[in-house]
Amino acid sequence: MEPILIIVFVVFLALAFDFINGFHDTANAIATSVSTRALSPRAAIMLAASLNFVGALTFTGVAKSIGGNVADPASLDHGLYIVSAALISAIAWNLITWWFGIPSSSSHALIGSLAGAVVAAAGFSGINAGGFTNILIALIFSPIIAFAVGFILMKTIYFIFANFRPRRLNKTFKTLQIVTASFQSFSHGTNDAQKAMGVITFALVAGGFQTDLEVPLWVKISAATAMGLGTAMGGWKIIKTMGSKIFKIEPANGFTADMTSASVILGATVVGFPVSTTHVVTSGILGVGSAKRFKEVKWEVAGRIVATWFITIPVTAVLAGVIFKIIEFLFL
Repeated sequence: MEPILIIVFVVFLALAFDFINGFHDTANAIATSVSTRALSPRAAIMLAASLNFVGALTFTGVAKSIGGNVADPASLDHGLYIVSAALISAIAWNLITWWFGIPSSSSHALIGSLAGAVVAAAGFSGINAGGFTNILIALIFSPIIAFAVGFILMKTIYFIFANFRPRRLNKTFKTLQIVTASFQSFSHGTNDAQKAMGVITFALVAGGFQTDLEVPLWVKISAATAMGLGTAMGGWKIIKTMGSKIFKIEPANGFTADMTSASVILGATVVGFPVSTTHVVTSGILGVGSAKRFKEVKWEVAGRIVATWFITIPVTAVLAGVIFKIIEFLFL
């Protein structure tokens, strides 16, 4: 197959992944503000779509990490087929978990799929061990940081506002939730949309269409648009899980959870680390819920979410490897 046809197919798959990532992860940015009725569902989704788009155009460090830290695209044979297999695998996993309302990680799905496809094509020597390890460290520690920050921040807020009347407090934090939902949506765009940008750039280098990992302007605009449109579609099954099934969220809790996760995500973006917004947001909610009352957190739901975290990378790696072998049999 002609390289130009393959790159068109890869770009289509990457933007489809970004679109699905948008509606799959919309819940991360707006679940708490919708559950406390700080924002109506329609207003929350439009806010999230707009600020996801803006955030996606603001940074490129995460895109470069995705494009070069998992593997060196210039050194791989059949790099365009590797990316195709990875994207098909990641999209399939996102759709499966969305269907069942499980807030799994699009980031884990993409990184696991890319690693699995590289190993299937070039063996373990094809993996950039140092760069891949750094990505895994960021993915592992960011939820732990979010849990701790959420717990501490919520305890601090309880201490400061202990003597305030609940009704007044709820009204104040409902207003503040609009600000934190905006911050959350922006930070989501800065990190998640860049993953599709990084994969497209990886494919452009692997296919010989460019020689460095600089993200072209058309890639930025395309990925940002796909993320924004996907966000506008919403992800109601996951919103229900994130907004009500972990614990009963009040405005102060929603404000704290959003501020926690948005800060952790944006911090990771600034230093160029891809993190899972789903993991960070869920961990922030768990930390806030634990600070409120440990036994009120529905740990069986949290356990199901965490189990999905652990299986996503190995499952998608195997799936992408199988898909690459099928592509190899059919086309190479």
